[in-house]
Amino acid sequence: MRFGKIDYLNLLPFDVCVKAYPLPSYMKKCIMLKKSYPAKLNQDFLFGRIDAGFISSIAGYQSHYAHKVCPTGIIAKGAVWSVIVKKGSGFDYQSDTSNALLQVLGLQGEVLIGDRALLFKHNGGEFEDMGALWWERTELPFVFGRLCFRAHGELIERISKVFNKHYGNKHKKIPYYILMAAARRSGLESWYILEYLEHIFYAIGAKEKRGLERFYREVRLKRIKRPHRF
Repeated sequence: MRFGKIDYLNLLPFDVCVKAYPLPSYMKKCIMLKKSYPAKLNQDFLFGRIDAGFISSIAGYQSHYAHKVCPTGIIAKGAVWSVIVKKGSGFDYQSDTSNALLQVLGLQGEVLIGDRALLFKHNGGEFEDMGALWWERTELPFVFGRLCFRAHGELIERISKVFNKHYGNKHKKIPYYILMAAARRSGLESWYILEYLEHIFYAIGAKEKRGLERFYREVRLKRIKRPHRF
């Protein structure tokens, strides 16, 4: 199985879940092998270079309506910290969904996502939090990414079920060695990473689905271009 994983701090709990899940070691290695930023994984998924993974919501549009998705995603219920817009201009090459959300919200500025956004916030930069702005407008969660699959659906759905049970809406317990490795890699303190993870949710329920449908409707109405193979 070829799995694509977003290489950001928001999926640290998924790393922990995979390490504990009863899978052959070679399969765990496959799941952790293909890491990149969201827009790159979107292209890999659309071109069939990966079988499953956490895909930006806007790139998972067709998978959503084809029912090749799991009730697991990367979700904000208000301020998210890691998807922000600061003074400047230009889209973030790493994220298709956040660029589309910028247009949906009618904002102007430069989008920053992931660990770069966290560092900018931590260093005291001025910004607007796009998760918070979406919540203020809609009172609905925003699903930034979705666990989608092209193949191996049964296995992916089993992993999704276990992950949601332990991490979907609960406090994220991260083993010390994993947390410290993430702190060294990102340049952020361990306490700050844990505080950030309190703003991230993973289980997709009724409200999250409504938020996703609302986003898709806005994308259609504003004729925002979705990622395609061609």
